[in-house]
Amino acid sequence: MRASSFHVSARVMRPATQPTLAFDPHAKTAMDKQEPPAPGADFRVVIVGAGNINFGSDEGPWNHTFRLEHKLGPRLKVVALIDPSAERAKRVLRMKCQSFVLSAYKDTIVYPSFKDYMNSVTPETYPHAVWVGSPPAYRGGTEPGRNLEMLLTDGLPRVPLFIEKPVSTGPVDQAFQVSEMLKQNGSLVSVGYMLRYLKVVQKMKQILTENNLKVMAINARYIMAYEHTAKLDWWDKSKNPGPIVEQATHFCDLARYFGGEVDLSTVMAHSLEYFEPAGQLSKIPVDESLIEPENRIPRITCATWKFQSGAVGSLTHAVALQGTNYSTEIDVFADGYSLRLIDPYNAPMLYIRRPGDDHEEVLRYNDDDPFFSEVSNLIDCIEHGEGTSPILSSYEDAAKTYALTWAIREASERTVRKP
Repeated sequence: MRASSFHVSARVMRPATQPTLAFDPHAKTAMDKQEPPAPGADFRVVIVGAGNINFGSDEGPWNHTFRLEHKLGPRLKVVALIDPSAERAKRVLRMKCQSFVLSAYKDTIVYPSFKDYMNSVTPETYPHAVWVGSPPAYRGGTEPGRNLEMLLTDGLPRVPLFIEKPVSTGPVDQAFQVSEMLKQNGSLVSVGYMLRYLKVVQKMKQILTENNLKVMAINARYIMAYEHTAKLDWWDKSKNPGPIVEQATHFCDLARYFGGEVDLSTVMAHSLEYFEPAGQLSKIPVDESLIEPENRIPRITCATWKFQSGAVGSLTHAVALQGTNYSTEIDVFADGYSLRLIDPYNAPMLYIRRPGDDHEEVLRYNDDDPFFSEVSNLIDCIEHGEGTSPILSSYEDAAKTYALTWAIREASERTVRKP
């Protein structure tokens, strides 16, 4: 039986009984603060990609399966893990099966491709959701090999999707075609711009909304520590889309989240390149001579643009620090207000200056986990109806952020002074 003939049983939802929830600074988002998952029917998940984003690593806090396990408890059943590397997939499954989440993974089947997986789907294994953490080079497009979303909507119609950022590495216009296809299909989609779910970010949105503020300017700075970034492909723009598209995308997304849509025709940018005197880095952990000169990443990118509202935006991304800690912050200015978000990835702090007060108020929300919030909200919408919990980044929204990152990269490349 073809999978699409029985897809309606996979997503049974009650109508939403409440509007999208307002920001609650007291909501418990850290996993160790959650109530134990309630018992109930199995929740079947297909996971695409056995890499770090889905299964965790020492490099960062991401680990989607860990959040799914804590959200669903013994209800979680991972029916399939799709990854071309059987060795990698079996390795992560062995680790899971040696832990307290054995019941979620003991029957998981590894498939090398989505086509192989679809040949085995039955009504009993049809998923309630698909978690996509495969490299962006294989999705977000319309061409074979880049069209995972098209395969998913054809083979698993209307099954809700979680998709990691960036949405693609290919042409921007194709990402918007994928967005329209998902919309026409009626797919419930959440894209992994997890910084939107931070309580400090939601507090910023609350301040802007409640005071009817019009953002005047946004200034974002993302300064990375590079000496332990030892993947050669990361330093190669032909293998990885570059630090603006792949890394600064979170800050471009927050700029849009606070400031609204960008007039892409206004984007201007300059870069510091590897061959310029100021671009000579002393602790690159890879042999950069193995990368063609035209494909080596910039050391600094500085961009400015106008929002459609008239506000001004700017971004500085730098491959400059050593050690391990990054320096990241974003400023939002409105009439009488300064909102300064510091270190959103590790220890988020919000500095607020209000009218009539020259001093800054400091807000910290302990035990916040935006990764858990984005996972939890999507599961709630699947089970209880769209609007039950806010999904803060749709595919269309994420495609617009993708377009901004490419506009910045291309603007910077147009102004490069050749060696």
